[in-house]
Amino acid sequence: MSATDPDDRDASEERPDGAAPTDDDTVADTEGGRPTTLVVEGGAGNSVVVQDQLPDTMFVFPLRSAVPFPNLMMPLLLDSEAARDIVAKAEAHNGHLFLVLQRDAEKEPQAAADLHEVGVVTRILRVLKLPDGGMSAMTQGLRRARLVKIVRDKPHLVARVKETVDVPAQGARGQSLFRLLQKQLRHLAEIQDQADTGFATALLNVEDPSQLADFTGGIVRKVADRQRLLAEPAVETRLELALQFAMAETELLELDKQIQREIRDKAEQAQKEYFLREQLKIIRRELGDEKDPRAMEVQRLEEAIAKARMPEAPLQRAKEELTRLQTTPVESGEYGVIRNYLDWLVALPWSAATVDDTDLGRAARVLADDHYGLDEVKDRILEFLAVRRLRPGHQGSILCLAGPPGVGKTSLGRSIARAMGRKFWRFSLGGLRDEAEIKGHRRTYIGALPGRILQGLKACGTNNPVLLLDEVDKLGSDFRGDPSSALLEVLDPEQNHAFLDHYLDVPFDLSKVMFLATANVLSQIPEPLRDRMEVIEIPGYLLEEKVEIARRHLLPKQLVAHGLTGRHLSVPVTVWRRIVGEYTREAGVRGLDKVVQRLCRKTARDVGEGGKGKGKLSFAEMEELLGRPRFKADERRRRRQPGVVLGLAWTPVGGDVLHIEAVASQGKGALQLTGSLGDVMSESARLALSYLKSRAERFGIDLPRLAELDLHLHFPSGSIKKDGPSAGIAIASAFLGCLVGRCASMDVAMTGELTVVGEVLPIGGVREKVLAAKNFGLSRVILPEANRADVLELKPELVAGLRIDYVSTFDDVVPLVYDDFPLGPAPRPAADCRPPRARRAARRRR
Repeated sequence: MSATDPDDRDASEERPDGAAPTDDDTVADTEGGRPTTLVVEGGAGNSVVVQDQLPDTMFVFPLRSAVPFPNLMMPLLLDSEAARDIVAKAEAHNGHLFLVLQRDAEKEPQAAADLHEVGVVTRILRVLKLPDGGMSAMTQGLRRARLVKIVRDKPHLVARVKETVDVPAQGARGQSLFRLLQKQLRHLAEIQDQADTGFATALLNVEDPSQLADFTGGIVRKVADRQRLLAEPAVETRLELALQFAMAETELLELDKQIQREIRDKAEQAQKEYFLREQLKIIRRELGDEKDPRAMEVQRLEEAIAKARMPEAPLQRAKEELTRLQTTPVESGEYGVIRNYLDWLVALPWSAATVDDTDLGRAARVLADDHYGLDEVKDRILEFLAVRRLRPGHQGSILCLAGPPGVGKTSLGRSIARAMGRKFWRFSLGGLRDEAEIKGHRRTYIGALPGRILQGLKACGTNNPVLLLDEVDKLGSDFRGDPSSALLEVLDPEQNHAFLDHYLDVPFDLSKVMFLATANVLSQIPEPLRDRMEVIEIPGYLLEEKVEIARRHLLPKQLVAHGLTGRHLSVPVTVWRRIVGEYTREAGVRGLDKVVQRLCRKTARDVGEGGKGKGKLSFAEMEELLGRPRFKADERRRRRQPGVVLGLAWTPVGGDVLHIEAVASQGKGALQLTGSLGDVMSESARLALSYLKSRAERFGIDLPRLAELDLHLHFPSGSIKKDGPSAGIAIASAFLGCLVGRCASMDVAMTGELTVVGEVLPIGGVREKVLAAKNFGLSRVILPEANRADVLELKPELVAGLRIDYVSTFDDVVPLVYDDFPLGPAPRPAADCRPPRARRAARRRR
């Protein structure tokens, strides 16, 4: 049962023993009870005080979501026949009900375990009829009582209860809790919007601590907290709980009032602004000499649309959105969305373009002034400009500048824009994972914007700028889409003339834009995207090129940045060679630029302290400013040792020279590989050893002795991951030198893939590897015969001073690596593998 939501269960039985109650039963059912003082109106207006005993057996009225308290009124809604039956029989029996909270509000109580242990014995004061035809009973809480047992469960629950005894509060703590609770309840009554005057009056007249704690139960919101307060026998603990609940209720009420006050202030402000705005409209209309701001905004957009010279489709969309804007209230959130959309439409350069400067001589001078070297790239740019000069509408291809960091890919794009007389904008794609960054967000999202492509066009103000897509090889993809797929539409000349951005939702012509892309590793670019670009590789700079770049570009730029002049610092060419060779080792010039900055900082400090600077830098002053050389040649690495050879490798930052070391020790024929080798390189090591075993007689290898040795192959710089097949001949040479006790020459480096039958296959990255060998100071390089054509394409100055030997088999490699190596007889094939015609011709010759 519930005080506010009773169900249709049976209400009560007529008496605990099932018989019809009589007047004598009242006395019988009150044995063992406690006296209650009742005031009864006697004759002639006299009041008679009657002592009544509480019965210990009575009908149970289960409550679903309400908790009664002693000394408090408890209304019961009797909206079912069962509830009315319980109250009627209890009123006819002894007028008492045991109100108790049931444990599960959804479950019909059948036993004592379904009810809480502590409830309240109440007296039914009166039963009222309601206007809607229902009935309610008003009860008065009398005593706390504990449920002892259920004596009857049909048709209604009848229980034996026992009154609980309170543990009174004693000492100063109980009095302090009592006063604090009174103060808190008064404060709660004061901050209530609809405070009941009777509530405050009752607080002033309550002097019993137990009664005040029970009085607090009427304001507790949670049913579990109310039951906890009711079941507590100690008055002092009950006061403490009541104080906690009262303080929590006060905090919630104050928070409610604060939220209501903030909402009311906002509503009043919005209403005030609305009335003021409407009054301002009326005043302006009456004056007749001032325009409505909304009309001025619409007029501004109309003029901007006319000046934008849009194509037909965007123009039609702009007019439709402008019409929507005029009919949309300013207070609506849609008004701002439409206005922002129109602002983007009119801000894009639909027809604004710069005139290309097709003077090839000027373009060549600009490229030469900004960059030293890079002749292939410059020639390709001049070819593009020449075609544009002969055919202005030619779209051309999309160039992708690929090379290590620091070779000038980004700055080259800026120079191209300056040579053509176009605006330049750079868009970094590194780490980009959201497709919306390319094609924009749909207008249904809050804060939607066009993609970065259209944002760049707006920033440039022209429809034919040079857009540099930087780090195109570092694009990512996740659940938000694949940006590389979105770039396909941007870079495809067959599609970008009608590029559709999700935000604009109207086509925009990107065919006049010159797109450039940069990348470090071409293999990381998706194949469909790489297919739409023309790749121009910039592998790196020679030592002489770095010296010229430092003299012509890096030092003058840093002198200006640090407030210095040529009188304060100048570097001779011989010193530049030492700086480039001993303080940097890279394909580009980014590290060299940092070294130049360090020189300028040291000089600026000297000038700032009253000095005159270094002037013409000497070798001693160079080491004083820069410290000890970082990459000075290590003579110990030049010493010839058995099992040590030099190999050439390609890395994303250029070529590199690797020391490959092999040693043999007593063991059981095991092979150990160290140096962070990948799967392919590990397979190359096992393949090389298998090949040497198959040609043991030719190379003088003792196979029985080899079976008793453990071989260890190591690549220094073990923290760097190494992989690839091009170290095959170098690994085989290291194993051979280790097994036969031969020392390889330390001025020769090699690269080439080895097969299990001894053939040398071509490799990639020839230019980077040759450049690394030259910068390392080597004099000889061994390359596969199939890479001869790649070497012929290199600049003469790149291979100047280098002797390049070409090999087809490992038999060709051994004499070049080991001087006077005694090769044994070549193994004869187990079977004649020649074609039948060749075999017949050989027999006739014999």
